[in-house]
Amino acid sequence: MLRTALASMLVVLALAPAPAAAQNVHLLVVVGLAGDPEHGELFDRWAGTLVDGSARLGVSRDRIIYLSDRPERDAKRINGKATRAEIAGAFAKLAATAAPDDVVFVVLIGNGTYADRTAKFNLPGPDMTPADFAPLLGKLSSKHVVFVDTTPSSAPFLNELAAPGRTIVTATRTAAEKFATLFGGYFIDALTGDTADADKNHRISVLEAFNAAKAEVVRAYEREGIMLTEHPLLDDAGEREGSAEPSADGTIGRLASVVSLGTAESAEPLPADPRLRALHVERRDLERRVEALKLLKGSIDQARYESALEKLLTDLALKSRQIRDLGGREP
Repeated sequence: MLRTALASMLVVLALAPAPAAAQNVHLLVVVGLAGDPEHGELFDRWAGTLVDGSARLGVSRDRIIYLSDRPERDAKRINGKATRAEIAGAFAKLAATAAPDDVVFVVLIGNGTYADRTAKFNLPGPDMTPADFAPLLGKLSSKHVVFVDTTPSSAPFLNELAAPGRTIVTATRTAAEKFATLFGGYFIDALTGDTADADKNHRISVLEAFNAAKAEVVRAYEREGIMLTEHPLLDDAGEREGSAEPSADGTIGRLASVVSLGTAESAEPLPADPRLRALHVERRDLERRVEALKLLKGSIDQARYESALEKLLTDLALKSRQIRDLGGREP
């Protein structure tokens, strides 16, 4: 009964007038040790693509923290060195600035190892383990946290960090998959591009990026004619095992299907005309409320869900028509 009451309350909130404050996305990118110059250049390219792509999707520059083992290589974009202390400081900033309804992305790029039954993200100085990240994540008030570990031997990070409200993605399904991984590059390309938009809603969800990247990894290994040595996992249900086949309608994948960095439209400046500006703000709020309602699918009565969704989509269509009638640009 408690679950039903909570779901009903959330439906009411989804249909209520939108709050004045907009949902923000916060991004922390950490590039650790590479192991060799070639991988160092590759990881820098992945991180640069993610940082620049996030800005194009509407993530404010002041909400992007970029740490690297070699900050001198890109002093204009990199905020500091990827050490335990700097990472802890970055999480402290996220804890202070990210509101409960904001989305927080944490992406680890680099090399990972596994020894003595402990997985490690390799850094200049002391490495970090899942046990080191757990209290940092625990301090975040955000109810929508995405933690992506693109390194080898990353599976234990999912096993230990998965929890309600968190979407955990790893490049491997076991700690024994210790070879260099390709998943990170494909995942970042998918998340910040437009080709992975399977449902054609102009927004790339974490689930869509995961599925697109996983398929590209398989194709890459097949092209080289070698055995697949990495199997990505995703867990957004707090089950601590993850799934290689998450789906929007499944136990695992529902949350990931509605969480994204943003859209290209959200990065565009609002119109100068006060009436059009207000309508655009209202439309963006409606879009967010549609995504929030989708999180409830499967936990409320289906007829109630469909009725609530139909109302929001109708309001969204009417708002777009108002914008069009005033001479505004359609999304």
